[in-house]
Amino acid sequence: MSEKKVKQIERLNIIKPDDIEVESLLQSPARLKPLTGDTGLNKHIRNKNIYRPQLALTGYYGNFNYDQIQIFGNTEYNYLYALPEKDRLKSFRQITSHNLPCIVVTNDNPLDDELIDIAKKNNIAIFTTPLTTTKASFFLSEYLDDQFSSQAVIHGSFVDVYGIGILFIGKSGIGKSEIALDLIERGHRLVADDVVMLTKKRENIIMGTGTSMVQHFMEIRGLGIIDIRQMFGIRAIRFQKRLEIIVELEEWDLKENYTRTGLDEEKITVMNADVHYVQLPIFAGKNITVIAEVIALNYLLRTYGYDAAKTFSTKLQDTIQRNAGKKFPIRKGIDYFIDHE
Repeated sequence: MSEKKVKQIERLNIIKPDDIEVESLLQSPARLKPLTGDTGLNKHIRNKNIYRPQLALTGYYGNFNYDQIQIFGNTEYNYLYALPEKDRLKSFRQITSHNLPCIVVTNDNPLDDELIDIAKKNNIAIFTTPLTTTKASFFLSEYLDDQFSSQAVIHGSFVDVYGIGILFIGKSGIGKSEIALDLIERGHRLVADDVVMLTKKRENIIMGTGTSMVQHFMEIRGLGIIDIRQMFGIRAIRFQKRLEIIVELEEWDLKENYTRTGLDEEKITVMNADVHYVQLPIFAGKNITVIAEVIALNYLLRTYGYDAAKTFSTKLQDTIQRNAGKKFPIRKGIDYFIDHE
């Protein structure tokens, strides 16, 4: 793979959000309900971590992370309500005097109206959830990690082929959408076409999805816009998929050196994560759809420990060593033919 091609793929405009609105937490899987109405929903969260203010409730504010979402689990809740009413109100006033993003009370534990009023006066939203502290913390952490993750937009067609996320890229008009459409016809699933949103979820995991505008619409030159979901049904689409292989389509070039054996797996760095890369030359009559399926199946085989290129190479080396100094034997793959088969 040439340096020029590497730069073309790796040169992505990466966006990393600095903050999100508190109101967006209502879209998280943590099943939050506001106890303070619209109060504090327009505030911004600038830290993706969450915090349990156990020591802060006792009056110790050393290392208090007030810029994080505050989780009130059973420990915090029971401590507050073990205090006399005067001390409980004082403790709550002190903690809400800081510019907290919001407070999440787990286990559907009820709060007194006095505490809710204090939060309202300080423009702090209070949410309640029926989930346990462990589950609520997990779902909120996952949601925040997603919202604060690095994102990038790339032009291509993203398809789930046998459970493997393959992103087809290449110059405009080379046939990315047509290949994706053919794969859908063969039972595979479209994630996104034309505009693909990439999000880095973990150190080496990149997820892909479409945009809210385009979703599962597809443009086919000479035909126009088609709706894959309406045309092929719900089984023909996915809303998200992990990116595992990038297939770059390019016109056949006699001067280019293409991989013949596959012994050396090529990878490319996308958003500081390694992704498998295939440079696929195309020309009229070449069945790219079947090749795409084989790329996915071969990736699965390698994932489960079988590498056809290495197996063939080992077999070849063994044959050469056994026949050192002799004429290389070319024999049939079977000892004899059975005429009735």
